[in-house]
Amino acid sequence: MAKLFPKSANKLPLQITVYLCLVAGIATAGVTYYMTPEYTRVGYAPIQPVPFSHEKHVSELGLDCRYCHNSIETAAATVPTTQTCMNCHNQIKTASPALQVVRDSYQSGKPIPWIHVHAMYSFVYFDHSIHVNRGISCVECHGKVNEMDVVTQKKPMSMNFCLDCHRAPELHVRQKADVYDLNSKTIAASEGIEAGRKFVHDWNINPPQSCSGCHR
Repeated sequence: MAKLFPKSANKLPLQITVYLCLVAGIATAGVTYYMTPEYTRVGYAPIQPVPFSHEKHVSELGLDCRYCHNSIETAAATVPTTQTCMNCHNQIKTASPALQVVRDSYQSGKPIPWIHVHAMYSFVYFDHSIHVNRGISCVECHGKVNEMDVVTQKKPMSMNFCLDCHRAPELHVRQKADVYDLNSKTIAASEGIEAGRKFVHDWNINPPQSCSGCHR
């Protein structure tokens, strides 16, 4: 009687088992990576070349976000230049060892090697000015920076995180006068959801939800 299956079919159960193990391993690795802080970076707080306390400078001394991040209303936010630091520290704590990196940078002309905490991927288009000029406060993406002695990433900055806001901007907008008040509340929280919706309507806020909105 002729054989129904070739001899190579004997290896099929082993091949199927190996294949299923590989698929399960890849799926587990993917979920482990993309659903943990290693991917979302929540909790990321790198050691900076200069110890800088936002709590000290913002909450205690009253510095406005725009003093150091002076391009935020017209373009993408940037880290402060050495000159910005020296505007104050050429008279304050002029001999502090903690600020030696700042003084060296000022003398050499080389920028301070700050480490970006909230770094967007190169394939993501993001402009701070669009957001802050439409009532989105720093707090919505960066958390209560004014209470941080060390800047820590508090939000995942994932695509879902962005889309949640784009789909319901009425929950996140503030009056323009409150955008840089990191202790302020959203319009929806202080005046109700309908007030938030009215603000979104009156200011013609229509954030994109298509791929081309953020991937250009």
